[in-house]
Amino acid sequence: MPPFHLLGGEMHAEAVSLATIAANVGTPAYVYSAEALRTAAQRFRTALARVPRKQLMFAVKANPSLAVLRILADQNYGADIVSGGELDAAMRAGIAANHIVFSGVGKTAPELIAGLDAGIGRFNLEHEREGQLLSTLAAQRSRRAPALLRINPDVDANTHAKITTGRSDSKFGVPVGEALAMYDRLSGLPGLDLHGLAVHIGSQITDLAPLEAAYRRIGDLIRALRAKGHRVYHVDLGGGLGVSYRPGQDDADVEAYGAMVAAVTRDWDATLLFEPGRFIAARAGVLLTRILWVKPGREHPFVVVDAAMNDLARPALYDAWHEFAAVRPSGKTFSANIVGPVCETGDTFAKARVIDRVDEGDLALFHTAGAYGAAMASTYNCRPLVPEVLVDRNRYAVIAERIPAHEVRRQRLAPWMPDVPDMHAA
Repeated sequence: MPPFHLLGGEMHAEAVSLATIAANVGTPAYVYSAEALRTAAQRFRTALARVPRKQLMFAVKANPSLAVLRILADQNYGADIVSGGELDAAMRAGIAANHIVFSGVGKTAPELIAGLDAGIGRFNLEHEREGQLLSTLAAQRSRRAPALLRINPDVDANTHAKITTGRSDSKFGVPVGEALAMYDRLSGLPGLDLHGLAVHIGSQITDLAPLEAAYRRIGDLIRALRAKGHRVYHVDLGGGLGVSYRPGQDDADVEAYGAMVAAVTRDWDATLLFEPGRFIAARAGVLLTRILWVKPGREHPFVVVDAAMNDLARPALYDAWHEFAAVRPSGKTFSANIVGPVCETGDTFAKARVIDRVDEGDLALFHTAGAYGAAMASTYNCRPLVPEVLVDRNRYAVIAERIPAHEVRRQRLAPWMPDVPDMHAA
């Protein structure tokens, strides 16, 4: 049974009615299925059964909720992080420091120090100056920082331009043609234990051909490095496997991916790291919302929901598609535009889409919202930060509170401004 399903004519998350969650938590709210997270994590691991030495690291940027990270830690996943905040989240969730890899093109000195002090597993270096700084910081602490050099293989992932990271014009990694000489220079630095490579060409990838092309270029570079006497015993192959958001589309074939990786890397003699994010979390979450109005339109009515672009930014950012469904479907449909209340035309989730017929006050949901949903939420328009709920079989808990905008950004008047009278004073 899928994690979100109809039971008695009403949508449930596992064994919990979404209407019950709405009544007790309010809307909008993200709802996650613990079982869906476990199932996806196990499926990814099983698909890589033919890879003899591997480490699985969940991409925290997809969903940094502590409860989500704890579930994946219990599945023996480490963490791929891109900030000091994500380092803190991973460790607070119980992920061991030596199972953490620090990626990202703009790590600051304090973040590098935090990673060193925590004893993380490795740093993925994005450019030479970063390696030089990490060397200095590690030597000052009489430590050796484990590091991989991230390569830009100049391979187009054939996905959305804003989530493509492996082309020559991308800000990520170092050009494959410069990598050999750079590896030479970095390997001689004090405090730096450079022992492998990293590559990641993008997100929401369903065509495996670009991944295979990138991995083969990495294989060629491994052989060239070893021919010069360099150690290469860890290779981070990134993440990026995509999922289906629309009916009729397919997820990335993770079993075929595992077979491809095993074939391409069979002579690498290295431990391989993988960083799935979306593939693990996307299907495990929905955004629960309530219909505010059904407003007449010239061609299609506007279904105005209480969720907005600040709660789920992907449609506004990427024209992303999220399936919309009524919590209590009547079996009737109509064609409508789905929009949020934010004062932006871009606060639009769908145009002229055939959806379950809904009326004012009805509950509905956006599917496949467990990745890059709450993680990207904001308080735009001074709206509260959206809460998150975890369901595990027949129980549920709020794992992130609804937070008023003024508590997220602790603003204050300038000291020379007079206080505002307390309107609630007797």
